Amino acid sequence: MKKNRRKNKERWIQHYSSSQKILLVGEGDFSFSACLARAFGYAANNIVATSVHSEDTLWHKHWSCAPHLEDLEKAGCLVLHEVDVYDMNQHPTLMSMKFDIVIFNFPHAGHYHGLCEKDSGLIKKHRKLVRAFLNSSREMLTEGGEVHVTHREDYPYCEWKIVELAEKAGLILKEKVEFSKKDYPGYHNKRGGDIQCNKTFPLKCSFTFKFSLKEASFC
Repeated sequence: MKKNRRKNKERWIQHYSSSQKILLVGEGDFSFSACLARAFGYAANNIVATSVHSEDTLWHKHWSCAPHLEDLEKAGCLVLHEVDVYDMNQHPTLMSMKFDIVIFNFPHAGHYHGLCEKDSGLIKKHRKLVRAFLNSSREMLTEGGEVHVTHREDYPYCEWKIVELAEKAGLILKEKVEFSKKDYPGYHNKRGGDIQCNKTFPLKCSFTFKFSLKEASFC
């Protein structure tokens, strides 16, 4: 009986609660979702953690995932591989689910030889990815739900104009809060693409943008 009471007690870490139904997409080595699961203690009913990679590719690109996947399994979380943000709302497992919060930390379309972050061609790829994520995630929200995008806002990342992309997807900015990695023990952000993909990158000028559906969407 004491164990059940412990499981049912609401626990928080920053913006996230054990009472919320949370979907995490684009996970690198699953260290962020594992951090939430550890904070909640028991997350079988509220965390779904996903990666765009197949399980084999995940282990090749992010070999540091082992302890984090173990923590997610212990907490009872659902882990899904090969979930693409372009059509995740049509994923066989996810299509029947609704979420209070959908999280995408540091979306990135990948690194390409000959292109640096300030190149307009790469910025267009990033914007296309974020636009697809926002369009898919808005279909997966509960009433009053939120989409969280954590993103650097210094140049050239500010050129992605994610608030503008959200507005075009029928979402409005509810709040913008500074992001600090130290608030999430054990989280290690990972680079996108195939170049040094298991390494971290600087998180200066990083913020979590919280978007919600326009009220008219529920009418």
